[in-house]
Amino acid sequence: MITVEGLRKSYGRHEAVRGVDLEVRAGEIFAFLGPNGAGKTTTVEILEGYRDPTAGRVEVLGADPARADREWRSRIGVMLQSWQVEPALTVRESLRQFAGYYPRSLPAEDVVRLVGLEAQGDMRAGRLSGGQQRRLDLGIALVGDPELLFLDEPTTGFDPAARRAAWQIIAALREAGKTVLLTTHYLDEAQALADRVAILVDGRIKAEGTPDELVAGQATRITFRLADSVALPARFEPVEVTDGRVEIRSHEPLHLVHALTDWAIESSVDLAELQVRRPSLEDIYLDLTARS
Repeated sequence: MITVEGLRKSYGRHEAVRGVDLEVRAGEIFAFLGPNGAGKTTTVEILEGYRDPTAGRVEVLGADPARADREWRSRIGVMLQSWQVEPALTVRESLRQFAGYYPRSLPAEDVVRLVGLEAQGDMRAGRLSGGQQRRLDLGIALVGDPELLFLDEPTTGFDPAARRAAWQIIAALREAGKTVLLTTHYLDEAQALADRVAILVDGRIKAEGTPDELVAGQATRITFRLADSVALPARFEPVEVTDGRVEIRSHEPLHLVHALTDWAIESSVDLAELQVRRPSLEDIYLDLTARS
């Protein structure tokens, strides 16, 4: 669905994207992650055909987005990070308006139900809450029945229950055979939804793979607090201490926790707030961005 080779984009002397290689397969949810300023939005806008690359090859749905025709554009759906529909139109009217731009589209009423706006169907768009507005944005991206969806921060402004409902909608798109490129700052969202993930830092992809592949081989983290007067034996080194909280990483956490708790019991030491935590996608992301 998407092939990118050696993509570069410069603004004057600033190179925002520095040689990105990327492939998105049909029928998958691909999460594109990165901190603000990493080049994520620039890359996605090139894929959508809104910006021209400085160098490299980009192919989306078999065509160069910068030169694609109207028929190509009818095959994609775009949910922008921030925009405004006509505020005087109702939710149903907005969806019918956008449905009219596509040669084949979904019934507006079906989309209203899909994004959970039945109660707001006759409400003017300008009166929607932030979360309801994002649901309408998602509905507009879906109404053209696209093959490929670009969802830019789709759950921004949602409460926890609404986020989970949106996850179900996005997961259902994959089951319906759609391909989704998702950008998000919620790492749990990427871990829950994505088949594969790419992490962009300083204009370059620093890691790519399934969430499980990215965390495989990473050490488990054992954290606790010690009283200031207590020294940890050298055999438990190396450790990190941040604001009084001790962290030890191990690929054999069972043996380490056993040795640690034996020492604590024998020495009458309290391991306050003891936690054993497997690495997550968020840990990988924070490690990669912290080195930048």
